[in-house]
Amino acid sequence: MCSASQDRARFEVHLGESDYPEQLAQTPDPPKVLYGLGDPSALVPGLAVVGARKATPYGLQAGDLFAGWAARAGHVIVSGGAIGCDQAAHRAALSVGGRTVAVLGCGADLVYPSNAHELLTEIAHSGAVVSEQPWGCPPQRWTFRTRNRIIAGLSSALLVLEAGLPSGTFSTADYALEAGREVLVVPGSIFAPECRGANRLLRQGAIPICDVSELADALASILPAPALQPERLWTLDDAPTDRDRVLAALRTDHLRPDDVAHALGLDIVTVARRIGALEAEGLVVRFSDGRYGACRHQ
Repeated sequence: MCSASQDRARFEVHLGESDYPEQLAQTPDPPKVLYGLGDPSALVPGLAVVGARKATPYGLQAGDLFAGWAARAGHVIVSGGAIGCDQAAHRAALSVGGRTVAVLGCGADLVYPSNAHELLTEIAHSGAVVSEQPWGCPPQRWTFRTRNRIIAGLSSALLVLEAGLPSGTFSTADYALEAGREVLVVPGSIFAPECRGANRLLRQGAIPICDVSELADALASILPAPALQPERLWTLDDAPTDRDRVLAALRTDHLRPDDVAHALGLDIVTVARRIGALEAEGLVVRFSDGRYGACRHQ
């Protein structure tokens, strides 16, 4: 573990002082101090976007779509800096010139996870990297659960991209509900274990978000009016128009070639060739277990 870039100034905000985020101060258990790198003015009510660490292309695509739109609209994206859906949300915000806040389970001056040095440096230049843990404090298992209440507390709404069972994402949702925040969830395939947790949250009453217009409607009554107006809203209608049945199958679930062949009544050679062509076009990606899933068209 190494120290984060010191290119951005350190700051500390203390509970009870005027620069402490009001929305966080109003939660049941606000941290007494927030240590941060970057710009403390980024700690305004935002949209928390979280999801699975072992994210699928579906979860990453959802993060790119929804976090990217919200950041382009002027909303601050808050997440935990973890691999998978969290990092996808941060990168989506950065890619459109938006602001994002990463809440860490270690000191804000440390890099965790180890692959996030460049990302956390970029976040600190456009927003802030914060923690309730003192400078130099290493990560511990319990600190990640407690930091989830800060992710929820810094936001006015929580969007869950993808979550299996069991899932640490549930603690963030619990904290959000305890703080009176709205919980929004991207529905997933009933056949994908990576989506069972998200679908359970929907069954428990979370608001389903299926496209940008639904997210915009949900946020309109929750978050302050955005500072910027998006030049163009990317919706699911902008996805590839190829009606190929193989691609359609991989959009709805993550499958092995033989599963696709069986489901569509095609021979395995035809399916394998088609998947190879789709992968070459950047429309599908292969998982380590041999399954394939659809990606957003680049």
